[in-house]
Amino acid sequence: MTTIRFGVSPIAWANDDMPELGGDTPLDSILRDIQALGFEGVELGGKFPRDAATLKPLLAGYGLDLIGGWYSGSLLSQDADAEIAALQPHLALLKAMGSQVFVFAETSNAVHGDRAVALTGAPRLSASEWVLFGARMTAVADYIQSQGLKFAYHHHLGTVVERAEDLQAFIDSTGASVGLTLDTGHAALGGIDALDVIGRHPARVAHMHCKDVRWETFARARDGGSSFLDGVLAGMFTVPGDGGLDYARIMRALKAIDYSGWIVIEAEQDPKLADPRTYAALGLKTLKDEAAKAGLQ
Repeated sequence: MTTIRFGVSPIAWANDDMPELGGDTPLDSILRDIQALGFEGVELGGKFPRDAATLKPLLAGYGLDLIGGWYSGSLLSQDADAEIAALQPHLALLKAMGSQVFVFAETSNAVHGDRAVALTGAPRLSASEWVLFGARMTAVADYIQSQGLKFAYHHHLGTVVERAEDLQAFIDSTGASVGLTLDTGHAALGGIDALDVIGRHPARVAHMHCKDVRWETFARARDGGSSFLDGVLAGMFTVPGDGGLDYARIMRALKAIDYSGWIVIEAEQDPKLADPRTYAALGLKTLKDEAAKAGLQ
């Protein structure tokens, strides 16, 4: 049975990569907003306590589940056993919170957090590097799966899995346990067709992050040599319903593969320019309306 739940990332309220964006916003205020908007769950943010004894009653007080949270991996610089050892605190928190998805991104050589590196400066892997990376990734994903969670790799601008050819190499070099966090905004700006991924690799779609894009803003940032973070500040991302992506088609595609799980709004914007409550409400309404039309419930 298809079961869809709608959640949100706190990044629109307080950005972990740029603490100056919403850094003074209290966590209680963020959670109050998320509850009031009608979301069922929230992903981890930098302001969240990392011990379940504190976090569980905190989220329960707002009627929110912990969906999961980003984990920064280093499989290009250490083997699977070392990575599995390193991720234990994150995994223990997710298990204690009843989370069902483990979001992993390779960040050992990522440049998205460096404002001195242009959007065009993402790292690339050779064919032999893909083989080793994929084998290590599969071993980690097998382990996460054995612990009862879905493994969901997050492709991302400024990382080794950014473009369509990167994602294809990634899929080709990893096993079935390696699911994807399909992020519609990062896909679009990286030249990845989210509809194609859903249609051709349905079993890999483990988790959904939904943001929208402003194509002209992105083009100006890319052509002007801007960094990823400067592109965010310029407004290249927004929420579903406020950009250039067709969410009616995306929801129909998810319905066609009987997608079950979380659909998470995650749109990095400057909260002073884009009120988080206003934009999150628009994103949630857009996704719910299009999901309902598609019969995705």
